[in-house]
Amino acid sequence: MSKTKSAFFCQSCGYESAKWLGKCPGCNSWNTFAEEVIVKGSDKKEKDDWRDFSGLGKQKTISINDVSSAEEKRILTTDAELNRVLGGGIVLGSIVLVAGEPGIGKSTLFLQNGLQLGDVVTLYISGEESEQQIKMRADRIGVGSDNFYILTETNTQTIFQEIKKLKPQLVIVDSIQTLQSPFVESGPGSISQIRETAGELQRFAKETSTPVFLIGHITKDGAIAGPKILEHMVDTVLQFEGDQHYAYRILRTLKNRFGSTSELGIYEMTGTGMRAVSNPSEILITQKEEQLSGIAIAATMEGMRPLLIEGQALVTQSVYGTPQRTVSGFDLRRLQLLLAVLEKRGGFHFGVKDVFINIAGGIKVEDPSIDLAIVSALLSSYEDVPINQHYCFAGEVGLSGEIRAVNRIEQRIAEAEKLGFEKIILSKYNSKSLGKIKHNIEVVPLSKVEELYQYLF
Repeated sequence: MSKTKSAFFCQSCGYESAKWLGKCPGCNSWNTFAEEVIVKGSDKKEKDDWRDFSGLGKQKTISINDVSSAEEKRILTTDAELNRVLGGGIVLGSIVLVAGEPGIGKSTLFLQNGLQLGDVVTLYISGEESEQQIKMRADRIGVGSDNFYILTETNTQTIFQEIKKLKPQLVIVDSIQTLQSPFVESGPGSISQIRETAGELQRFAKETSTPVFLIGHITKDGAIAGPKILEHMVDTVLQFEGDQHYAYRILRTLKNRFGSTSELGIYEMTGTGMRAVSNPSEILITQKEEQLSGIAIAATMEGMRPLLIEGQALVTQSVYGTPQRTVSGFDLRRLQLLLAVLEKRGGFHFGVKDVFINIAGGIKVEDPSIDLAIVSALLSSYEDVPINQHYCFAGEVGLSGEIRAVNRIEQRIAEAEKLGFEKIILSKYNSKSLGKIKHNIEVVPLSKVEELYQYLF
C-alpha cells in the first residue's frame, strides 16, 4: 500500500506546490492555495488495469514521413450550426469542451444531437441527472434512437469499465465537474479532480479515436470553471452564450485545432429543444411598420458567415454636467472614437449630448465594418431624420474620417441582396475589388464621413 500524499493547488490556475503559499507564482493571485489529497493508498496494478486501452487502439513510434496526410475523418451531425463551429463535423479522437451559463441549454443541445445520430453508438454519461430526468427531456425533444445509451455515474473507474463493454463511437460527459477519479482524494469539481478526470478522458479519446464531448460549468466571472490547463488539454473549446430574456443562443468557438476560431452558430430555444437558425439576418432585423430615426443596418461577418445586424442609436440633450455614453453589444471605446471623429471632421456637437447605442437581438459584435452603420445611426438620431430601411452599410471609419475598405465584401453584398435591400453603402476602396459582377442591389461607394452625411441627409 502506497502512502497517502497531499499537495497544495492554486484554485485559480492549478499551480501545484508542496507547501502552502500566500501568492501563486503562476497567476499572481493571493490566498488561492488549498490542500488536496492526491494519491490514495492503492495497488498499482489495479490503478492501471481499467485505464489501459491498448486492446482498443494501438500506439507506436512512427516517422513523420510514414504518416499519411489525409483529411481528418469526421462524423457529420444533422445540426448544420454545430458542424460549422466544429470546422465541418466531429473529428474522430477529438475532445471538445462546451461551457456556458446554467440553464442555457447545453445538456439539451447535446442530448438532442446524440439522439439524432441514429447510426452512431453514443454513450451519454450524466453526473447531474437521473435516467428518468434524461428520458423526460428526450421525450420532450421527440427523437428516439436504439444506439443511444445512458450511464448515470461519476466514478471514472466504473465509467471506463462500462465503456470497454459498450465500445461507443461517441461519448458525451455531462459534466466534467461532477466526475471523480478514485485515485485523487479531493471532492468532485476540485482542481486536481478536473485535471485527473480530463486527462483520463483525453487518453481514452486519443488511444481509441473516439470523440468525447465534455460539458463544463462556468464561474460567476464568466470563465470556464477549473484550471486553465483544462482548456489547453482539449482540442476545441465552445462557449454557449445567450440572454435568459431572449430565445436565441449563440455557440461560439474559442479554440479549435481542426478549423477556424471565428465561427458562430445561432440557435433558438423552443419547447422541443434547440432549433438551428439557418438565416440569422432575418431574426436580427426588427420588422417595422414605420420608419424611425437612429436605426441603420450593418452588413457584418462572423467567421465565414455574413450577418445583417440592426444598430440603434439615441442622441439626446444632456441634462447632467457629464454626457452619458451607454452601449449594449458594442465597444464603448470604439463609440468614443467615432464620436470624436464626427466632432472633429463633421462639426457635430456630441460633447453636449447623451449617446446610447444598442445592437438589436442581444448579440455582441466585434467586426469593425459595423462602424459605418453606427455613424449613420448616430447622425440619423442627431438630425431626427430616418434612414431608408432598404439601405445597409459596410465600412470601417478611420481617425481622419475616411471610410476604409473591409474584407469579404462580395459575401456581404450577396447577403444584403438576398434579403431584398436596395442599396449598400461601402468604401470607395472596396469598389475596385468588386470587378465587373452585376448585382441586383445598387452599390454606393463613399470615401469620407462628410460624403455620407451629404448622401443621407
